[in-house]
Amino acid sequence: MRILVTGGAGYIGSHAVRALSRAGHQPVVLDNLVYGHDDIARQVLGVPLIEGQVGDRPLLDTVLQGNHPALQGTGLEGRPIEAVLHFAAYAYVGESVKDPARYYRNNLGDTLTLLEALVAPERGGNPIPIVFSSTCATYGVPQQVPITEDHPQAPINPYGRSKWMVEQLLHDFSYAYGLPCVIFRYFNAAGADPEGDLGEDHDPETHLIPRVLDVMSGREPYLQIFGDDYPTPDGTCIRDYIHVCDLADAHVLGLERLLRLRERQEETRSPLIYNLGNGTGYSVQQVIEAAKAVTGRGLLAHVARRREGDPAQLVASAERARQDLAWRPRYPDLATILEHAWAWHQHRHGV
Repeated sequence: MRILVTGGAGYIGSHAVRALSRAGHQPVVLDNLVYGHDDIARQVLGVPLIEGQVGDRPLLDTVLQGNHPALQGTGLEGRPIEAVLHFAAYAYVGESVKDPARYYRNNLGDTLTLLEALVAPERGGNPIPIVFSSTCATYGVPQQVPITEDHPQAPINPYGRSKWMVEQLLHDFSYAYGLPCVIFRYFNAAGADPEGDLGEDHDPETHLIPRVLDVMSGREPYLQIFGDDYPTPDGTCIRDYIHVCDLADAHVLGLERLLRLRERQEETRSPLIYNLGNGTGYSVQQVIEAAKAVTGRGLLAHVARRREGDPAQLVASAERARQDLAWRPRYPDLATILEHAWAWHQHRHGV
């Protein structure tokens, strides 16, 4: 199938593009390259890359119809897109607090434009199915762990609220227009493709594992730990780390489930919603110790005050995805996640 992957030049999106290709699909990437990487899409993945904004409706219509110039000579020109994986979003919590307008415009406003294009009556035919990249940040501070999909949603920052609002759009579009959709709520994406040529490369970098590796490789002088006085065994936050390739696999399975439902003419009037996590939590200190074992290197760490809104624990229950999608994480072990991240880190930065 011909699949449009918005944000497909970014971290999780690029791994999903590779998973789609390996499953026999034909991905096309749409990315504004604010945080994505041109070289990853063109040179590593070898897929068509269209640089542009998801909220550009004329561009979207051209791409969805298969008429964009970037598709010429690819065998995809003139052939309409059949499904969408939507990763394009800004995802810095702190930045969202300082500049919420940017987040609501990009994450929410642009997605509304995308959804309108997917159900546009002038296109003819059925709505185009979509798989949406959401987040555990929509739950806010958990009332209990592990967190199930039925846990109340009470996001505590504009980033989480922008994703929650998109989920509401999907509920409404599914009910009103019959839009087939899957919502995946990620926990902490980590790791890299085992081949070492795809991985995490953000600027600025805020995620724990690449920050730890930056210090261990000498790219940063020290690691800042935000709080060591949480009600956890060692006082540092506990998070559920899920391998990025396992996330990508889930997206292919979610898409294929939507397509099977459509083939059987089973109409869905509400999104299929799944958590994606391993169900095991590791503290910041445990991640540091595991990284030392993997790399054979140490690091200097400074303890700073807690960040506002950081829960002590975030751990997923992903049983629904295991049962409905037959999803089985291939790389659930923290050491393996770190080994793959370290191999990519060395490949990308030459350290």
